[in-house]
Amino acid sequence: MTNSNTPKVTVFIPVYNREHYIGEAIESILAQTFSDFEILLIDDGSTDLSVEKVRSYTDARIRLVCNDENLGIPKTRNRGVSLARGQYMAMLDSDDRAYPDRLEKQVAFLDLHPEYAQLGSWCRMMDAHGQVLKTIKRQPILPDDIQAQFLFRCAMSNRSIMARTAILKEYGYHNDFSRCQDYELHVRLAKRYKLGNLPECLVYGRIHPEQITGQTPGLGDEKKQEIISRQLTELGMTFSQDDLEPHLMLSRMRKHHFIPDADYLDWARVWLARLQEANKQTHCYAEPAFSHALSQKWLQACWVARKSMGLAIGKYFFRSTLSKNVISTVSKQIFSAKGS
Repeated sequence: MTNSNTPKVTVFIPVYNREHYIGEAIESILAQTFSDFEILLIDDGSTDLSVEKVRSYTDARIRLVCNDENLGIPKTRNRGVSLARGQYMAMLDSDDRAYPDRLEKQVAFLDLHPEYAQLGSWCRMMDAHGQVLKTIKRQPILPDDIQAQFLFRCAMSNRSIMARTAILKEYGYHNDFSRCQDYELHVRLAKRYKLGNLPECLVYGRIHPEQITGQTPGLGDEKKQEIISRQLTELGMTFSQDDLEPHLMLSRMRKHHFIPDADYLDWARVWLARLQEANKQTHCYAEPAFSHALSQKWLQACWVARKSMGLAIGKYFFRSTLSKNVISTVSKQIFSAKGS
């Protein structure tokens, strides 16, 4: 039986000018197989009909709070954390929608694994009209792999996160991160707690022109570089500003249609080797997860570079000791598949 005062889960949906999408987000939660929840919506000064759309729903589990003025994303998220009454807090963007069994599966996992602070999932993308696309945003599953990937990118989709509310109240979002505040929080949490992703799609992420990620790419890159710089410093790396952009590119070649040349591969080979050596000294990241992440970046760079370099790419690939890790990993996967 649902207790409206102390629900098991608070589903938090921040809202700003989403009159065309917010209904789908709300209805996807109302259709959940798990019913012990509240939906907490905070409107951050919308100038369209978003508030009226939310108020058209009469389900008692829906709570609407309106900011007196536009506070921005991190302050609105912090207000949501402070107002959440559930043991767990599930995030959902106002333009996305959840699979019907999302809450049920994430609650079951967190109930069984108290050492995990938060849990995400994979995400299937859809277009502005809600048409489901073939694109699936896959994320690493295990805590060590997730933390290793944080040095390069945000390895959790915020729209899919369910976290322990008490821990979120303790940590909170940093208000000076108007972009990437979720990424920054994940990195801090991973230093003390386990974070995981379920290897299945539990949310649909909408791609449309009004997304803040698409409207502020420069600010996003600036904040990502700040987050990565902190991790590189903790790792014991010496680096310059000129290293940060190519470092980011290690995880975004396909998105930016970037094809490495020989100069970039020379930089990447030396850079990745330095990262591996620094971790041997500081033990910031668990092995073999960290070396596997480095090998993955090297393989990806060489694989994309083959489009311009042809067969010559083999010479570059084997110049790095990370190539041995790639071959070893692939061999284990092949023998494991044969034995299963």
